[in-house]
Amino acid sequence: MVQFLPVDEQLAVIRRGAEKILPEDELVARLKQSRETGVPLRVKYGIDPTGIDVHLGHTVPMRKMRQFQELGHQAVIIIGDYTARVGDPSGRDSTRARLTGEQVDRNAETYLTQLGRVLDLSKTEVVRNGDWFARMSFAELLELCGKVTVAQLLTRDDFAKRMATESPIYLHECLYPVMQAWDSVMIRADVELGGTEQLYSFMLARDLQKAQQMPQQIALMMPILVGLDGVRRMGKSLGNYIGISEAPYEMMKKFMQVPDASMAMYFELLTNLSLEAARTQIAAEPKQAKLALGRSVIAEYYGAQAADEAAQQWEREVGQGGIPTDVPEATLDRSELDQQGQISALGLLKALKLCPTTSEAIRLIDGGGAYLYLGSEKLRIESGKQMLSVSDGTIVRAGKKKTCRVRLVS
Repeated sequence: MVQFLPVDEQLAVIRRGAEKILPEDELVARLKQSRETGVPLRVKYGIDPTGIDVHLGHTVPMRKMRQFQELGHQAVIIIGDYTARVGDPSGRDSTRARLTGEQVDRNAETYLTQLGRVLDLSKTEVVRNGDWFARMSFAELLELCGKVTVAQLLTRDDFAKRMATESPIYLHECLYPVMQAWDSVMIRADVELGGTEQLYSFMLARDLQKAQQMPQQIALMMPILVGLDGVRRMGKSLGNYIGISEAPYEMMKKFMQVPDASMAMYFELLTNLSLEAARTQIAAEPKQAKLALGRSVIAEYYGAQAADEAAQQWEREVGQGGIPTDVPEATLDRSELDQQGQISALGLLKALKLCPTTSEAIRLIDGGGAYLYLGSEKLRIESGKQMLSVSDGTIVRAGKKKTCRVRLVS
């Protein structure tokens, strides 16, 4: 029999970062029952393997599931190999592209490998909803659909918006929330994790569970993590994400770009650090707060040593304006140099493709953002007409994000 922490201690962990818990009083009752009986709660999270790159936004519900694991409860991951063929319409103003079975299988394997860096997969129950939907007869499908009205489905925010704009809603999309809800019945979920946009499906699952005379699940909804722009949700397509498979230093550089206004959210959703201490540090020393944030998150995936080395490298190369060590090469034809082996600053920045236009290069130089590293010496480029001596290995920096090492070619 599992020995659980007192309910108030469990709730303190569970409530952190949770936007909504519905109904919360039922969660309290279920935790009390679980502690009295020694029977863990079954905590569900469904994943449609539609992509393979896990970023920190994806880890928010995963970290909550890991917390449930550490509290002694049973994590249940549903690989939506059948719901993925439908495509989740949540938050969408158009129909999602449907995936083939082969694409789903490939994505699921890679996705689980990455999630193993967040969850303890040895203690995680992993099932596919194709295990029951593939066996469902047409008569059984009709019976399931008979439990939900079209009017109910059209109350969903995404469907309502598409109705208002006369965008098409296909019949197979209407099946998605029904399928997601039925998953909860099949695995006897006590708690389901997800974003606030999943509220309809979570509540529908409660109705279906009640109709099957089983305890109803509690919906635990997490906020959507904003990306590096501080506005839109984190996403690879938007280029505002931090991937958990990125190198530690690359992750650190991105953490240092997080807007000050978003930092409290990152601390709350991505770390176990004290929120009170974090807010104090954010207000007093935002740069040090970002370094602490980066160290904490990177340590979870690469260890404390790698996190410290990434922070030290950022301080050395960016924070203190030191010489970069890990920069890409860019070729420069020797014909671009004059007889003294020199080239104008404007010509260099454009030839190395650090600035696409002359006007952009001028703005960068005038703003004090262009530098040349000659051995251990850092030289600020003062004007566009300035003649610069360039050799193999010379490092050129254009702003904070663009740096390259020159390789001369004939």
